[in-house]
Amino acid sequence: MKTIIYAHPWEKSFNHAILTTLTQKFQQNGDAYQVIDLYADHFDPVYSQAELKAFSKGDTPYQLVKDYQQQLQNTDDLYLIAPIWWSNLPGIVKGFFDKVMLKGFAYSSENEDWHGLMTWLDHVTVITTSEVSQQALEQDYGDPIRQSLINTVFRDLGISSQKISWHHLGNINTITPEDRQQFLKNIALQN
Repeated sequence: MKTIIYAHPWEKSFNHAILTTLTQKFQQNGDAYQVIDLYADHFDPVYSQAELKAFSKGDTPYQLVKDYQQQLQNTDDLYLIAPIWWSNLPGIVKGFFDKVMLKGFAYSSENEDWHGLMTWLDHVTVITTSEVSQQALEQDYGDPIRQSLINTVFRDLGISSQKISWHHLGNINTITPEDRQQFLKNIALQN
């Protein structure tokens, strides 16, 4: 099963075009897939007191989090589609990782020994867009996707960097429609 985590609030965004391209490709291939649309689901990335109280036990009172965990447990290939705002992913994505990746589901920390548990994933594909080029993100902005997400968060979940690919379309505000279409074609070909 393929699962897409989608994080953009506007249905006419280029991120939505990426989502549409992937889902159409999956349909054409007969691939089983599901979409976790954080904005459409009205996912609340902010912890409540009740959630934070349950966090240390690896539990949550938030049914949507339990639903997301079930979806992820049935996933072989994970996709994340999101813009980069202020040099990083939107806060709703951070909240997703904070709330969904709970102890006992995503990791174990027995005797201070940390083990990522999401080793069942075969591959993770991260697709981002930004007004900043990938080179600028890597050289001038601390490489947030590779350093924070791929080499830290996903590593801590038990997913090695060899299982992760990152595709970025930078300069989204100035590139041509042809460049955008070529990016979509490349995404379709690679997935």
